[in-house]
Amino acid sequence: MHALPPLGFGLGLRKEHFADLLAAPPAGVDWFEAISENFMVAGGKPLAVLDRVRRDLPLVLHGVSLSIGSVDPLNTEYLDRLAALIERVEPAWVSDHLCWTGVDGVNLHDLLPLPYTPECLAHVAGRVRQVQDRLARRLVLENPSTYLTATGSSLTEWEFLAALAEETDCLLLLDVNNVYVSACNHGFDPQRYLAGIPPARVVQLHIAGHSDVNGFRIDTHDASVCDAVWALYAQATQRFPGAATLLERDDAIPPLPELIAELDRARAIAARQEAA
Repeated sequence: MHALPPLGFGLGLRKEHFADLLAAPPAGVDWFEAISENFMVAGGKPLAVLDRVRRDLPLVLHGVSLSIGSVDPLNTEYLDRLAALIERVEPAWVSDHLCWTGVDGVNLHDLLPLPYTPECLAHVAGRVRQVQDRLARRLVLENPSTYLTATGSSLTEWEFLAALAEETDCLLLLDVNNVYVSACNHGFDPQRYLAGIPPARVVQLHIAGHSDVNGFRIDTHDASVCDAVWALYAQATQRFPGAATLLERDDAIPPLPELIAELDRARAIAARQEAA
């Protein structure tokens, strides 16, 4: 399978920063993560910007529509378009979410949670193998933020992810903010989550901001990383040394220098953990 390089500290590729990126590669950003579906097109400015960024820096593709947990058949047209984009930009890796996004061909445009059962594990594992065979590389799967749980679940989310990685040889993207959000919403210990994830499987970490609505946490990606997530991130960098870090921002997007300053905080935290 495809060898994965160490990447360092990156940002999401967003249209608000296209002009800056076309002018010059930004100092302080080691790599970019692009939302796959935004660039699975025949041409246009976004694809031209993607090509320019990829010329200068490593790139990761991050999808939101694979729907790996759905009972619908895998969308072969989607996989063909993704494979073509992979061939074009040669990303360091390709990721998506442990979720389902619709049924009967209808995309609900949300990352919906799975029941964490042995039956669901077998179902998802078979689909992961199909995707990996089609793309000829290991898939990287991210833990989503969740707001409800299936009553029949017999495994924790971290047990499910660890077992899925073991059965399929896939890799993991650990979203630290999502761990924190879900821990607050469901009442589990986020440190137990980190401890349950095998370090050798984690190639990437996400950090982001979220909203607190009357004590209920919502993964909105529209604010700076909060202190509690920074603290959990410090623990994650210690448990998963060398994993690439991506700062996500999808709404209320500030100027690029402001995001780079926040990314520098992640870099400093990781350096302190490495030196400890």
